[in-house]
Amino acid sequence: NIARYSKLISPKDTGHNEHREARLLERCPPGHEGKRLVDEPAIILDASGAIIAWYLPDALTDTTQKEIKEATDLLAPSLEKSVRADGNWRTNQRLFNRGSEDVGATPGCINLSPAWFQQGHENVSDPEVSASLKGPSCENILKAIARPAAIASAALRVMHPEQYWAGLRTLSNLGNIAVSKDLPQMPEALQYWASVFNTLS
Repeated sequence: NIARYSKLISPKDTGHNEHREARLLERCPPGHEGKRLVDEPAIILDASGAIIAWYLPDALTDTTQKEIKEATDLLAPSLEKSVRADGNWRTNQRLFNRGSEDVGATPGCINLSPAWFQQGHENVSDPEVSASLKGPSCENILKAIARPAAIASAALRVMHPEQYWAGLRTLSNLGNIAVSKDLPQMPEALQYWASVFNTLS
């Protein structure tokens, strides 16, 4: 029962305390169906019938994966700038490892949002377009991620309709605020924002 299990664990449970893990396993044993290979779309239920995982093999076609790679390449300059020798736990260069063949995404950690609350700034009451979207390539980036973002939003519409509709209401409200307060760049960013989530990291 995932609800019961979630009440028993805490952020302090790292999975490294063998005694603690044994007690959790005793209180919340796995099902008795045994192991089996799943190679088709499936959902995984807990003992109470709650869905705890969706398995959707090949949901992202080769074409979509190529689009995601191309969109990530557009973000490379921002990702590269985000990693620093004196960065915090999200941006410290020691925590990023580039492969020896120099393939794959550029290491880094950025946030994309049409309405980002600037942390660490005093007297800022309204959200702003995130720094990664403030440059001249904003429209190109948002167009590049539009289809993958729409696919993720469609999945959320099926998997968690309440969260999906709450996200749409939030974006609609942000659009109204952006226009009424004449917030810089936000109406334009929202125009191309295809995700029901208001931030992508």
